[in-house]
This record gives sequence, structure tokens and C-alpha cells, in this order.
Amino acid sequence: MRTDTSPDVLPSRDHLPAAGRDVPVLDVVIPVHNEEKDLGPCVQRLHDHLARTFPYPFRITVADNASTDRTPQVAAELTGSVTGVRHVRLDEKGRGRALRAVWSASDAPVLAYMDVDLSTDLNALLPLVAPLISGHSDLAIGSRLARSSRVVRGPKREFISRAYNLILRGSLHARFSDAQCGFKAIRGDVARVLLPLVEDTGWFFDTELLVLAERAGLRIHEVPVDWVDDPDSTVHIVRTAADDLKGVWRVGRALAVGALPLDRLARPFGDDPRDRGISGVPGGLTRQLVGFCVVGALSTLFYLLLYSGFRTFTGLQAANALALLVSAVANTAANRRLTFGVRGRDRAVRHQAQGLVVLAIGLALTSGSLAALDAASAHPAHATEVAVLLAANLAATVLRFLLLRAWVFPDTRTDATPRTGTPHDPRNAR
Repeated sequence: MRTDTSPDVLPSRDHLPAAGRDVPVLDVVIPVHNEEKDLGPCVQRLHDHLARTFPYPFRITVADNASTDRTPQVAAELTGSVTGVRHVRLDEKGRGRALRAVWSASDAPVLAYMDVDLSTDLNALLPLVAPLISGHSDLAIGSRLARSSRVVRGPKREFISRAYNLILRGSLHARFSDAQCGFKAIRGDVARVLLPLVEDTGWFFDTELLVLAERAGLRIHEVPVDWVDDPDSTVHIVRTAADDLKGVWRVGRALAVGALPLDRLARPFGDDPRDRGISGVPGGLTRQLVGFCVVGALSTLFYLLLYSGFRTFTGLQAANALALLVSAVANTAANRRLTFGVRGRDRAVRHQAQGLVVLAIGLALTSGSLAALDAASAHPAHATEVAVLLAANLAATVLRFLLLRAWVFPDTRTDATPRTGTPHDPRNAR
């Protein structure tokens, strides 16, 4: 179990105490912009539901996004007349901006939000936050695309929603089913670490938060919801879709180049079974050997494909050299990430240079063996050449693995924490 309490390491998931808290367990945020008509009935209905069904102290926070109608006055009246309701005024629009501001300042251990139209049936609220209270999950989302969900909305919105989630699965490899349902919750300790990494301040905020959480290895719980679309919604579908696609491109590019510091979030809680010393599970050396062999086999196939391609427009020696160089770079990158578990871009160039040195040592060993054979015998038998090459390549492979393990990617950790490119990064310590 981790004991590091630095801001980059989250504590273990704990079940929240059932009673005796001085602060609300749940803070439900309702972001609004010019919602003077719907705000009052929405807050009253939500408060009545929580008072009847929620067994913990709660708070409702109205986050006013620079409204220009009577929304601020209505929010102030609700604060004075309904227990457990407060409001926060923001000078700029943006749902993501409102959620970031309120969630970052909230003292509640579980944070949630929902749209003011209450399109989602409130009976899903307790199932949404229960896994967070128990410590089972880190985030929770309502899903209109789950099989058991019951949804009433027009074909246009249905198509856009499904198409958008298909785009997320294809481009960002997202596994959650519904990014934009306005019904989500997150543990407060997770939010404090994750929110600074989220750039968007508008509608893409939800998607970016979920993608980063999923890439960091956090657990996302999905709840089927009953949903009735609001026909009077003021959301501009085309503009929102365009902004979302821009966000997908930005996040996808950042993930591709390793620009996001997700290593500090990966498996952060210390209660992951992969972090435990379970008897009978193969050790690190066995896993690395298997990974090295798999990467080696794939690299050989990659080399052959490259050689065949280069050979169509260049000579034999040039094609061989180019294919060896490109496949060697890919081999080092694959071994870096998959075999030895090094993440991030730190020292990546150095690792590649060291990998090329290791390759050169292997080539020198095999070439030297053939040269020695040629010096010993003017006309060696073909079987002898093959035997010498096999022995030399076997020795070169063993030497390559040992050099990668001991020199290129030395493991200086004392536990199973995933490594970054810097072996002595203090964030790797527990």
C-alpha cells in the first residue's frame, strides 16, 4: 500500500465513513446559463429526491456561467430558502470552466454534476455515486447507449451521439460508451489530480476528462440511465460537434507524442493486484524474457517487410542497411515500452542511441565470427557456416537482452511502480 502523500500520488481508495462527517459527502453541481425558468423547479426537485433517498449529507451547487437574465437572482433566492444549496457566479461561459472551478474548490469527497433540464431520471443518481463512496471506482458516468438504458430523443441527436462515440473509439481507443451524457461523478481526490491536466473549458471537458482518466488506468463505472431529451435545449449541435472534433484532434495528438504526464496517475492507488507480490506469478525477468522474444519475432517480420519494400527501388546492401536501421529503432522503442515498461519521452533519444550501440555490438559479434571462420578455413563447409552463424546470433541475442536490461533500461526501482524515462525520478518512489 502506498504511503506517499505528494500531490502526484493519490491515496488508496477507501470507503467513506457512514456518519459523523462535518462536510457533505456529495456535492452536486448544476451548471447554468440563462436558465431563470428551469432553475428553481430543477433544484427543488433534486433536493427533494436527495432528501428522500440519499443516506449521506449532500450539497447542491448552482454554477452560474455568466448569465445575463435573472438566473443569479433565482440562484440567490434558492440559497436562502433551500437548505444545503449554494451558488457560485462565474464571469465567463463554459460548462467545463464551471465544473473545474466548483470541483477544484469543493471539500466534498464525491463530486457530481447534472444538466439543469434533469433529462436523466434521478433514480440513477444513487447507483452513480455508490461505487465512488465505496471506493470501488474513481469516476462514474450515466450512459444512454447501454443496452438496458431507455432513451427518448430524436433520430438526429441519436445519430450524432452514436457517431461521436464511434469516433472516440476509433481515434482515441476509448472504451466508455457515452462521453457526453450530462450525468457524471468523480471522487474528489481523483479530481484534484486529474483536473489540472484537462484543458477544455466547454462541452469537450467531459470527453477529455474521461479519456485521460482511462489512459491513466483509472476505473470508470457506467450506469444505464432513463433519458428524455429536452426539446427546448439551447445547445448548438453543429458548433458543439465541431468543437468536440477539434478537441479529439488535440488530445489524440498529445497522446501520440507523449505530451501528457499520465505516468503520475497510472495505477495510483496501490490497491491494484498487479502491484502486489502474489506467489506463483512469474517474476520480472520471466516477463521481460517473454516480451523480448515477442518483440524480436515481430521486429524480424517488420525487417523483412521493410527490406522487400526498399529492395524495389534500391540495391541489396542499401535495402538491408535501411531495413536494419528502421527495424532497430522500432525494436528499441517496443522493448522500451513493452518489455521494460519505460513510459514517457524522457531519455528516449539516449535510449535509441544506446540501442544502436547494442545492435552494432551484435553485428560485430556475428561478422567477427564469420571472419574468424574464413581465416581458419579457406573453403568452410556450408553446414559449418550455418552452425557458426546460429551460435553467433544466439550469443548476440543473449548479449543484446543483457545489455538492454542492465545498461539501456536498468531497473533502479524497489517496487513494481511503472517507470518513466528517468530511472531516478522521485515520483516513482512510494
